[in-house]
Amino acid sequence: MDFVNMKGYHSINIQMICDPQFLITDVVAKWPGSVHDSRIFRESSICAAFENGQLDGLLLGDSGYACRKFLLTPYLHAQTQSQERYNRALTKTRVLIEQTFGVLMRRFACLSYGLRVDEVKACRIAMACAVLHNIGIKRQDVFARGTPPSDDHPMNVTEANNQNGAHYRDYICATYFPE
Repeated sequence: MDFVNMKGYHSINIQMICDPQFLITDVVAKWPGSVHDSRIFRESSICAAFENGQLDGLLLGDSGYACRKFLLTPYLHAQTQSQERYNRALTKTRVLIEQTFGVLMRRFACLSYGLRVDEVKACRIAMACAVLHNIGIKRQDVFARGTPPSDDHPMNVTEANNQNGAHYRDYICATYFPE
């Protein structure tokens, strides 16, 4: 029953992180479909690396995650135009991971139609597909990837580094999406 997800079918919950060029930079493929995304992230090595200061940068997540200084999430109830612009920018940028999933599933139809193997093999297949996807991206294969976003406003991630997630999100919002 652990592998039965919220939609009522068997699945594995896979966490992926990608960069603006659609390269998959992190994959966690081992959790049953019933496990929430935020738990997978909390228990991942990449979360620990951010918490311990081994990694510097920002991740973007949806509202299912807790806002942290390294994991920006949308405002649930935007109250200002700045917050609305921030939410729109976050959504437009987060679409990269959705596009990456789409390319991955078009490239490897077995991921769309379902694997008829045990969960261990399914996790290994998903990992292999991610590796092969990256090879395809690096070789500039035929799959259209869209246009990566421009870097018009490079962020100084170390500013306000001692702030908690909500305060850091407010800092990003006020600095890059002013009224």
